Amino acid sequence: MRETVSTTWTFQLIIIFILIFACFLTLVISYSKAYSIKNSVITIVEKYEGITPTSRDIISNYLDNSGYRTMGSCTKKEKDTRTWYGITADNQFEDVVDNKKYLYCVAETKVYNENNQNEFKVYNELKFFYKFNLPFLGELKTFVVNGRTSVFFGNDTRDTNKEDV
Repeated sequence: MRETVSTTWTFQLIIIFILIFACFLTLVISYSKAYSIKNSVITIVEKYEGITPTSRDIISNYLDNSGYRTMGSCTKKEKDTRTWYGITADNQFEDVVDNKKYLYCVAETKVYNENNQNEFKVYNELKFFYKFNLPFLGELKTFVVNGRTSVFFGNDTRDTNKEDV
């Protein structure tokens, strides 16, 4: 009888460690996919020097082909004065609304030259999402993967509107 109880206890421990390992593996694979998608989108944004209509179409096609469908909310920090734009599932840009789900979020930052207000540096910050799902428990949590483009330069006085962002 003693051998049966110890065997059952050992078997339960093995099952628990296998489940923990499977959860960890699921989380790592999901993060890896979101991270590679973020890097590819940042490369596209840098190539076209911002979020332009052309780069939006290329990003949309890339996300469709890669199977990225994870959506999350883009809440901004209290002291963040930038305007964040959320990209909906149908590739439309809109100002971020709390508790609304987006495919990814973009904020453009312009740093103007002190000597010449027509010259500025621009970089974009992006947020992508990945979910931690387990088969029997469902979606447990949505995590954010943040990215930032390299700085590129502008030298005109036009104001960026929602169509160019």
